[in-house]
Amino acid sequence: MKKLIMLVVVLLCTAAAFAQNTYKAVVKDAKTNLPLTGATIKVLGTALRTTSDQTGSVIITGIPSGKQVIQYSYVGFLTKTDTLTFPLGETTPVTILLETSEKDEELEEVVVSATRSSRTIDNIPTRVEVIAGEELDEKGNMKPGDIRMMLAESTGIQTQQTSATSGNSSIRIQGLDGKYTQIIRDGFPLYSGFSGGLGLLQIAPLDLQQVEVIKGSSSTLYGGGAIAGLVNLVSKKPAEERQLNFLLNGTSALGLDASVFYAQKFDKIGITVYGAYNKGTAYDPSDIGLTAIPKFDRFTLNPKLFFYFNEATTLSAGINATTEKRIGGDLEYVKGKESAAHSYFERNKTGRYSSQVELDHKLSDNEKLVIRNSVSYYDRSIGLPGYLFSGVQVSTYSEANYSRNGEKADWVAGINFLTDNFKEDQNSTTALRSYNYNTIGAFAQNTWNLSEKFSIESGIRGDYHNEYGFFFLPKISGLWKINEHFSTRLGGGLGYKAPTVFTEDAERIQFRNVLPIDVANTKAERSYGANYDVNYRTSLFDGKIGFSINQMFFYTRINNPILLTSVSGGNLGYVQPNGNLDTKGMETNAKITFSDFKLFVGYTYADVNQHTGGTSIAYPLVSKHRLNNVLMYELEDQWKIGLEAYYFSKQKLNDGAVGKSYWTTGFMAEKLWERFSVFVNFENFGDTRQTKFDSIYTGSITSPVFRDIYAPVDGFVINGGIKIRL
Repeated sequence: MKKLIMLVVVLLCTAAAFAQNTYKAVVKDAKTNLPLTGATIKVLGTALRTTSDQTGSVIITGIPSGKQVIQYSYVGFLTKTDTLTFPLGETTPVTILLETSEKDEELEEVVVSATRSSRTIDNIPTRVEVIAGEELDEKGNMKPGDIRMMLAESTGIQTQQTSATSGNSSIRIQGLDGKYTQIIRDGFPLYSGFSGGLGLLQIAPLDLQQVEVIKGSSSTLYGGGAIAGLVNLVSKKPAEERQLNFLLNGTSALGLDASVFYAQKFDKIGITVYGAYNKGTAYDPSDIGLTAIPKFDRFTLNPKLFFYFNEATTLSAGINATTEKRIGGDLEYVKGKESAAHSYFERNKTGRYSSQVELDHKLSDNEKLVIRNSVSYYDRSIGLPGYLFSGVQVSTYSEANYSRNGEKADWVAGINFLTDNFKEDQNSTTALRSYNYNTIGAFAQNTWNLSEKFSIESGIRGDYHNEYGFFFLPKISGLWKINEHFSTRLGGGLGYKAPTVFTEDAERIQFRNVLPIDVANTKAERSYGANYDVNYRTSLFDGKIGFSINQMFFYTRINNPILLTSVSGGNLGYVQPNGNLDTKGMETNAKITFSDFKLFVGYTYADVNQHTGGTSIAYPLVSKHRLNNVLMYELEDQWKIGLEAYYFSKQKLNDGAVGKSYWTTGFMAEKLWERFSVFVNFENFGDTRQTKFDSIYTGSITSPVFRDIYAPVDGFVINGGIKIRL
């Protein structure tokens, strides 16, 4: 009898366990309530997937315990995701209603990592913008060698060129200087300080899964430097199905991009490898004798290994390596025809090497521990006639964080330690700009679902900097899903930035005569800011037209900003007058879909002002008004055709002049087959160039004094190539 009772108990437990780890659903058309046969349902992050039968029913078994994201997709319908925690308390089949694809599909299916959570973008209180999938692929067609265009064509983001002849650039979010934006890769800060120089030019998109952008202070999550915002570059990971992609691109300016990406997951090991060669040829479309595109050769190799010890533990280790030689200036000099009349040059040599190691261990079904470390080495020299600036930056980042996902709340807490050591070479009698910064920090964040419609994300951080002391950084964001059409977010937080000499202003003059930071008489820059946005989505004319709009308002204030100004002896020094720098404005993004057409319209209003000594002046190199217009035609797996037009309003320049407003236009087409595609891109086919309506330098060509670059200098360039997928 006892054996019989034990057998019944075991059978009941087995049945209960099976039911709890099995998911049942019925997929239907939201309009007709008819079942959808052949809909795809999968558990993101796993190999579990299935399709619905003739009654729309699906059953997925063997789902891992803990929080899982279930995705439902069907051709012609909007992809939908649900976040569920297993084991489930209810085992009856769930009815899933899919709507036709007029809504903003990209926002529904993307899982983001920049907020240190595993939620989908539609369920995160912090506002995150994601460039992924087809959009990322299309931007890669336009400039396969770097990510400048990908970022610059988003509302609220402007790429600022800091060298007229070498193309060096930085990124501005909501009009603020590039030093206030933090760029990270898979959570590692690899592009700060000296290593931020040329960073945008040395990151290619082919091995990126997605790019996540948070506008406004993100210092609570990632420490100092993210006052204006954060850009998280998420690398591709291996999957069961092999990825082997080749890209070959050439330009009418005699540029070349050749790259390969390979990824595959085996039983206990996975691998990704990205390799690239990028070449630029000296190019002068304005015939002024100076390079609009410099001559350069760049080699990149990024291998990464993944070790899957068991279902709970994964270890990844990778290396990023980039070397580049870049020279711009007098066209004849760059071509090897040096003479007294052709002697100006700007030569950059860089070596960028970093390692990343991460251990991911599940403590239980809903608890996880992550330990990560990176070591970065960056070597760069800038040479001009009679001048050389060079140095080495060695930085490290170590972090341990614990996360717990519950039915009502998610938690993440951790500690990190950051070192940043820059040592300048003694190339002259000028005082060295070397520094050694160490920062230790701790953070905690909670995301709480008050109800199905309302959730709050709050966090705190404490950082101790060896030179600038302690910083307390709170943040809070809220999401209210008003109904199926409306949602709104409100968030804000504090930020800080430890001063260094590496700013846009110093980069623009190659750090000549720039004095070191006087740490004893300088404070860290502190900020506070907030964003508020409203989202509306609907369908019109019986679902034939989809319409969505996002309206955001922003404000950020930086107290006592560091300014580079003229001091005695013809030098330039960083001073910190009483006052503040603020940016306020709005961003509007609208999307209209009809059949195979998509129209994107974006508008940015950024009012950035410097307040010092009772006076207020407009901040230089900011387009107060910007328009982004993109029309896409996509015939699935056959054609992609896009037409773009961008408007930039007048900008105040550092010399007191005002730059002219201008438009740029582009056209891209791609023909797709199963294993390969060919593409062509007509960039700036209106041939907008600053040299057409304004000068870029004063003085002689042997000793030019460059003015601000606020418009394109390379003009109309055609590029095209082939992509192969094996």
